[in-house]
Amino acid sequence: MIHLIVGNTGSGKTTYANELKRKINGIVFSIDTWNNVLFLPDKKETDGLDWFLERIERSERVMLSLIHQLEGSKTDAILDLGLAKFGHREKFRKFAEMNGYNIKLHFLDVSKAKRLERVLKRNTEKGDTFEFEVTQDNFNFMETWFEKPSENEMIDGFLISE
Repeated sequence: MIHLIVGNTGSGKTTYANELKRKINGIVFSIDTWNNVLFLPDKKETDGLDWFLERIERSERVMLSLIHQLEGSKTDAILDLGLAKFGHREKFRKFAEMNGYNIKLHFLDVSKAKRLERVLKRNTEKGDTFEFEVTQDNFNFMETWFEKPSENEMIDGFLISE
């Protein structure tokens, strides 16, 4: 089974993914960790969104290969990748369909005010889910970037709200 963890910045995706891992036989793929460890040390100030997207795409190619291995060993993949855009979620749905894998969407629907509060707290406390600081500009950008899952996407999915 592939679990798509979907929610805007600060919705609690990583916390939710880790809780899900404890309940099922699963492995979490958290793109924030991959970015922090593999790419951020090399990032220049002039590198923008396209720089990140290209590296995320490369990471996901590796993840897809690992998902095949997990499926073969009856271990769930828990994808904490943001999945902010319909097309990004669709990529994983098509991958699952092509390979005969089950997929489940988990949408964390949390208010903007609550999410911002969480982000500011995480930036200050730098706790378990902290990978890098999310600036107000980054948070505001994600408000315009994120596409809420449609009714169709939510068929058989889980809605988690505040």
